[in-house]
Amino acid sequence: MPKFTAQQMLYKRINKQFGRATIGYSMLEDGDKILVALSGGKDSLTLLQLMAERSRIFKPRISIIAAHVTMVNIPYKANIGYLKEFCQSLGVELHILESGFDASTDTRKSPCFLCSWNRRKALFTLAQERGCNKIALGHNMDDFIETMLMNATFQGAFSAMAPVMKMEKFPITVIRPLCLVNENDVEEYTKESNFPQQIKNCPYEDSSNRKAMKDLLAHLERLNPEARYNLWGAMSNIQAELLPPKIDKKQ
Repeated sequence: MPKFTAQQMLYKRINKQFGRATIGYSMLEDGDKILVALSGGKDSLTLLQLMAERSRIFKPRISIIAAHVTMVNIPYKANIGYLKEFCQSLGVELHILESGFDASTDTRKSPCFLCSWNRRKALFTLAQERGCNKIALGHNMDDFIETMLMNATFQGAFSAMAPVMKMEKFPITVIRPLCLVNENDVEEYTKESNFPQQIKNCPYEDSSNRKAMKDLLAHLERLNPEARYNLWGAMSNIQAELLPPKIDKKQ
């Protein structure tokens, strides 16, 4: 019996969870044209590889293109030459876009929100221009859990992200096919695959609460190795009768 390499074993495990998500959450339909957001990070590179392989399967038949958005005012850079070579090796058409924002003039939201919003706006515009009905983002399971912890801690809301979300203002559906994939598996796979790392010089990185939530999740896993899976399960196991009802503020 042939032995699989560490890289092959990781890919098989990630691909299995990718398949569970796309089937379990009905992410893919026959005739879909999907824009894959390619930041150049570990998650987006892995996602594009999975999506490219999936596009060669007959049913449901899908097609994909990729897009990378460069923020002109933030020194958070990807290796564009590598991204072009990577997409060419997969037979995927790549679009390079530019966007930006001025955090000093728009103080309504955090810089992280503005950066994300402008990236998404560029992706939505391209998706419509290229006739795509879906956009695939590379959020993994850790991203979902960290968002849930962050929203509960700072906003008083029990919410995270939806694996499949139909946009109200655009005829586009956002899908997150890595939602069941452990971030550690993606990190190990990208190391085994020698994917290059991005140059991370974001001036707002230290002011984000995301790092604190990542540390909190790591602490919870030290308390209970099953914590991430229990937290994931908790998001779809809401026992409303055991929660305090909302009190009317007028009372």
